[in-house]
Amino acid sequence: MNQTADVRKRSRIEKSLRIFLKDNLGILIALAVLCLFLSVYPTTKDTFPVQRNIFNVLRQVSTNLYLACGMTMVIILGGIDLSVGSIVALSGCFAAGCVSRYELPIPMAIICGILIGGVVGAFNGFVISRTTIPAFIVTLATMNIAKGLAYVYTGGSPVRVVNNEWQWLGAGWVFNGKVPTPVVLLVIILAITGVLMNWTRLGRHLYAVGGNPQAAEFSGINVARVKFLIHTFTGIMAGTAGVVLASRMYSGQPTAGEGAEMDAIAAVVVGGTSMQGGSGKISGTIIGGLIIGVLNNGLNLLNVSSFWQYVVKGIVILLAVFIDFWRTRKASR
Repeated sequence: MNQTADVRKRSRIEKSLRIFLKDNLGILIALAVLCLFLSVYPTTKDTFPVQRNIFNVLRQVSTNLYLACGMTMVIILGGIDLSVGSIVALSGCFAAGCVSRYELPIPMAIICGILIGGVVGAFNGFVISRTTIPAFIVTLATMNIAKGLAYVYTGGSPVRVVNNEWQWLGAGWVFNGKVPTPVVLLVIILAITGVLMNWTRLGRHLYAVGGNPQAAEFSGINVARVKFLIHTFTGIMAGTAGVVLASRMYSGQPTAGEGAEMDAIAAVVVGGTSMQGGSGKISGTIIGGLIIGVLNNGLNLLNVSSFWQYVVKGIVILLAVFIDFWRTRKASR
């Protein structure tokens, strides 16, 4: 009996692995080629594959993937969230201010920062779910509101935190100094996101609404509730990213998070999530986030101008969207 159960378990694992490889083989190859190139290229072979740089990449990828977890769900809904970068700045500044200005305990300051992100996300979700205003317009507005509030709160200057315990969440280590704290937090967040998307009613409703909102509503799904919860979750993820980033920089910066929404969208799109909604997996987003993180790191190591880096990332996003268009068009035939 135990042997039969073991065989079935191995069969399920093998099936899941085959599906994973089938869905992500292309981007896995792209990631492997990119890493191989940076590992053998004369300018980067001594700097890219070293442990210190790998941990640096993982820290940077962690912050982006916090955002990408929420962005994946929003794009599956057929929407987009442009406000996450500004929420990063606002949440980080407020959390840092709770420590340095109001002298709150660090755990409470972290919770306050994350809650700020959740409040902005809930506002987005409320407006989007209760009106016909496109998510693009709503989040464009809240992007400017959150950014403005961050500058008003800080007066345009960083909110510095001199408490050494503050830096543990963003720049600390766990397991006897072997793993960066943000990476451990990332694993937890990815697990929660995976469960939400694949093992809960909300996840099933997410795909149904993204595929066809009218059909989902006719089948009894509360479409407004799904949109509200997904955008609230996205705000919480942005708030978490803001607090972690403020911890890593020892301060809340009103300029933090600028362009973060673009990296998050890039990770999701490169990971295979369709911009038309209805399809996408968190496993692809993880690989997409790694590609964007390695690409950013590689361009920095190659001393590529930051101006050209925008061009390169724009081309990557355009290429990913074109592949999605071609794949959708081919499937429709």
